[in-house]
Amino acid sequence: MFYHIKELQYNARPDRPDPVYAKKLQEILGGQYGEMSVMIQYLFQGWNCRGEKKYRDMLLDIGTEEIAHVEMLATMIAQLLDGAPVEEQEAAAKDPIILAAMGGMNPQHAIVGGLGARPDDSQGYPWNARYTIASGNMLADFRANLNAETQGRLQAVRLYEMTDDPGVRDMLSFLIARDHMHQLQWIAAISELEEKEGLVVPSTFNQQYEKQEVSHSFMNFSKGTESAEGKWASGATPDGKAQFEYIENPEAMGQIPELAPAPTHMHGTPPPGKLPPKNL
Repeated sequence: MFYHIKELQYNARPDRPDPVYAKKLQEILGGQYGEMSVMIQYLFQGWNCRGEKKYRDMLLDIGTEEIAHVEMLATMIAQLLDGAPVEEQEAAAKDPIILAAMGGMNPQHAIVGGLGARPDDSQGYPWNARYTIASGNMLADFRANLNAETQGRLQAVRLYEMTDDPGVRDMLSFLIARDHMHQLQWIAAISELEEKEGLVVPSTFNQQYEKQEVSHSFMNFSKGTESAEGKWASGATPDGKAQFEYIENPEAMGQIPELAPAPTHMHGTPPPGKLPPKNL
């Protein structure tokens, strides 16, 4: 069960309207790595959690916090749209080039959203549930969560550099700090699970069924050998159970594909020597 309080988790108050920047800010609201994505991802991982109760509780803690971040961004975007599109049109009228692009404002903010935020990215592409990762394997999911927070913080930092509005920067500085914490949180949780399960996902698969002779081989499939200098190409593997092998010129290990002709009723290209019947 969820309940709502009127106060935001942190202030979301711009110093001035900026419809063009509102479009940019949509990316960390409804983009692939936006707050809507991590909100849904963490909540579904928590609701589906079959592991220890502490992981479920942690996922629901952070998932619920992300709802607050969605609310903050939606509130900020709505205020950045104050006065649009009238003020935007007046400014655009002074510059024909800007006029042609409506000043860079997202028209859907006015036409569809009524000067409100949209569940879309910065290009107007709707948020997609396929962004959600909730596999039931917590180590796999937590690694995906670390990536989401990494990309999200990177985008928030770039957006911070794109504005000089003190109010917007203040809100972003809070979100950037929370993304910092969440990255560290997932690193700690991943480390805890790795100590229990090992490094490779899934740990429950019997290794004897995989082709073990290529389990630790780095294969050079591009021109140049600079990749041989990495820790992934030689020395002990991170789990300490094997040694990496570098293969400079890997050989093909499979057959040359030869597919059987399709049956005639599929009307494909006939094989050599078998011409199709002439139409009467």
